[in-house]
Amino acid sequence: MSTNSSPVHSSAMKFAVKSWSNGRSRAGLLHLDCCPTPIETPALLLTTRKGLPLFISPDLLPSLPSNLLQVSPLHFLDGLSMKTISKIGGLHQLLGLHQYGFAAVPRDSIQCLPEPNGTNKLGASFETPCGRLLIKPKEYMEMITSMRPQLWATLADEVPAWVSDKRNKTSVDRTIKWLDECIALSPTGGAVFGAIVGGSSLEERQRCSQEVARRNVSGYWVGGFGLGESMDERPALLNAVTEALQEEKPRLICGLGLPEEILQGVAAGVDLFESTYIYHLTVGGFALTFPLDRIEINASNLPSSDVGSDPRKINLRATMYRKDTTSIVEGCTCYTCQNHTRAYINHLLNVHEMLAQILLEMYCPCVSFLSSYDIIVLIQICFQSFLCLLKANYFLKFYLCYSLLEKK
Repeated sequence: MSTNSSPVHSSAMKFAVKSWSNGRSRAGLLHLDCCPTPIETPALLLTTRKGLPLFISPDLLPSLPSNLLQVSPLHFLDGLSMKTISKIGGLHQLLGLHQYGFAAVPRDSIQCLPEPNGTNKLGASFETPCGRLLIKPKEYMEMITSMRPQLWATLADEVPAWVSDKRNKTSVDRTIKWLDECIALSPTGGAVFGAIVGGSSLEERQRCSQEVARRNVSGYWVGGFGLGESMDERPALLNAVTEALQEEKPRLICGLGLPEEILQGVAAGVDLFESTYIYHLTVGGFALTFPLDRIEINASNLPSSDVGSDPRKINLRATMYRKDTTSIVEGCTCYTCQNHTRAYINHLLNVHEMLAQILLEMYCPCVSFLSSYDIIVLIQICFQSFLCLLKANYFLKFYLCYSLLEKK
């Protein structure tokens, strides 16, 4: 592994790549002025609703291993005015989360989704809790100025994979134009992440990446993923983006949710991920069960009904867990596993107690999965083997043991 210590600085952020694999995957440190400790990358942003995780109260946030929260400015359009938020002192003062970093991105993949049919040359269209809205660059920058996040992505025209070449080219042209407008209107403080789009076109992805790389930005936000592209074509699209970007600047992506999709992003050199996977697991009553250490687990240790289905996760609503007095994962040190059993969470889910979602979100190891430095080694050695195993329906062998490392 090679190392690179040349950092990039802004008034709110410092980033340095610490090591590389033989490919594009890398590990780094992200320093935010409000966070007491640096954030190790690759890292996952916690999805929020108006700045707070959907099921976690502020007093329980320290139980989660991430200090970086994703927020969509569009969530606040049905509440306090931007003028009021600005007078309060921004998101940190409004929410009282002074030791957490906020990354503002228009899209949140749950409620505020891009609507390309409504987008025009004036602004980007989104489906929001307030209905379909057209957000212009000036309006968007007023939100950013009022909220004062540590990181924020510029406005983008995101399109699905099936649009025509002409529409795709138009989306890139608009995104670059809005990037320049957002930079011109940007407030002092806060790190600007230039938006990169291009749909499923390698040429447009490369063109947009090259144009954004020429601008004075602190990092890059890779948009337009999770909108219909196949898993097979995604690696080439990701590589087309990252190969044109400056190596010393962080990359943030939206739209990759499943663990195997996150691995594709890490392999391409992406540092920060906004993912709704934890949210969907929590709402569905699921819990991930693959280990985060080097403990080897055999399929025989799993309940018989789980083998052959999806051994990455278990459905805690199922009746088979009604009398199961074990923790979700034996040996896990999180609050949920240390204090509660599968049977108790099964009871909470089936009587519709909101505590069930709180405990599941506090447990979910997806954040810790990305926080492990070993992910770089794992990508370097096993990623191609992983894709082959995935196609052969051997997902269990990749996630539930690290024996692949020994075989290599």
